[in-house]
Amino acid sequence: MGQGTTRQQIVDAADELFYRQGFEQTSFADIAKVVNISRGNFYHHFKTKDDILDAVIQARLDRTQHMLADWEQEGATPKARIKCYIRILLTNWSMIKDYGCPVGTLCTELAKLNHASRAEANKVFTLFRVWLGNQFKWLGHAQDADRLAMQVLSWSQGVATLGNAFDDYDYVKQEVDEMCDWLDALPVGTA
Repeated sequence: MGQGTTRQQIVDAADELFYRQGFEQTSFADIAKVVNISRGNFYHHFKTKDDILDAVIQARLDRTQHMLADWEQEGATPKARIKCYIRILLTNWSMIKDYGCPVGTLCTELAKLNHASRAEANKVFTLFRVWLGNQFKWLGHAQDADRLAMQVLSWSQGVATLGNAFDDYDYVKQEVDEMCDWLDALPVGTA
């Protein structure tokens, strides 16, 4: 196995474990066990758990940028593209019901720890915020674009949190439909 491959396996395993167990609860040994490498080989790739966290955050940022680019291609209109974001609650339901939102859970944990990487992790939310804001600008809501983006972000995070807490797919589906109806009723602006 090449060095790049091992490094990527470590990042992928850490990403999954940080999501399922939490950053603080995941050890080097946990990650090394999943990747099936010795601790010495592990330290060849990453010296600290914070180094791994940085790589995981970068991987999440990269995946989010690719996903947003895909949504740009899939959605013919800004409303269709925003619906791609809203429907991610249903697409990722099997994970959300067990572990919550991957972005929200990591950001919340790092905030509780007052961790130095907190601001870096929040950049994933910022990607969504800016992207959603651009969609609302293209709908003609330039003056309210950021407020509308934050409204969609907060609504979806609340739905993810409560859907996880109550393990209630029907509630999540109802809220996704309501968000889409709200979006459909939003008039196309003039600026």
